[in-house]
Formats: sequence, C-alpha cells, structure tokens
Amino acid sequence: MVKLIPLYLFYFFATSSIMLFDFNNDNLISNWKIVNDTVMGGKSQSQFRVNSDGHAVFSGDISLKNYGGFCSVRYSFGTLDIGEYSKISIRLKGDGKDYKLRLKNTSKNYYSYQKDIETTGEWQNIVVDLSNFYPTFRGRNLDLPNFKHSSVEEFGILIANKKAEKFKLLIDKIEFTN
Repeated sequence: MVKLIPLYLFYFFATSSIMLFDFNNDNLISNWKIVNDTVMGGKSQSQFRVNSDGHAVFSGDISLKNYGGFCSVRYSFGTLDIGEYSKISIRLKGDGKDYKLRLKNTSKNYYSYQKDIETTGEWQNIVVDLSNFYPTFRGRNLDLPNFKHSSVEEFGILIANKKAEKFKLLIDKIEFTN
C-alpha cells in the first residue's frame, strides 16, 4: 500500500485542473455577454442560455449584411491565476462548424489571443496548449508573441466563417489543465 501513495500523488498532480466554468453546477451565466457584429452595424444575432440538460447553448444566425459576419460570447471573471497550467480543456458539442476560442490576460488589452477549433457534431473534449493561442484584433493577426501569461481575465467563443449561416454550440465545461 505504501507504493500506491506516491503513484496517487503523481496522478493527482499530473491531472490537476482549475475549473473555469461548469454549466452543470447551477452556475449563473450573468457574467457571460453576447457581442455580435451589431456593434459595428451588422445584423447577426445570437443567444446564450443554459438548457434543461445543464449545458450552455450558444446559437444564432450569422448575417453578412452591412459588412457583418460574427457572433461571440464572452465571460469576464476578474484575474484568475493559471501559472501552473499549460492547457485549456473544453467539453462541447458543435454543429460541424469552425469556432474560435479566445483569451484575454487582462481586460485592458485591445486584442485577445485566439485559437481556431473544428467541431464534429458529436461531443468532444478539445484540449489546446495555451501557447498555441495567437494575438488577434478584429480578425487580423498581430505581430506579438503567442499567449504566455500566468493569469487570465476573460474567455470567449467566436464564430466568423465569412458566410451567412445558422450555428449551435453546446458547452458542458471549461477548465485549465496540465
């Protein structure tokens, strides 16, 4: 039995994580905010809610009218120390469309860090190295280093596939892991 203790400790530290949001735990979604292309005159619409199964539902219609073409949802939460974590993990069920995960190390930055993901239409556990998030602003990549910060203040999801389309993304939980 003594041999199991070190193995258990290794397993505990190797799989440690910090939950950013678990939609199954009756968490309020009041800090999640929709930001669509309507901020610049576009016509896209989206909603963000929790369904009866305890999953967040981010859905809507992308319109290209008035030079629009995106919908997003953002979660602001103050400073979260993620210094010991190297990845973000999100359990979701998409609709086969591409989405962009977004992070801000500080809400004061005009830019965010982004990582493109593909959904399959099935439940997926998507795990992304934080160092793979690249800086972007209004759809343009910036000549700055990739994400290498020890804290975050905002997480977001964006859909902007340059076409008019309906979308629906179910989200179970989001966490930072090793």
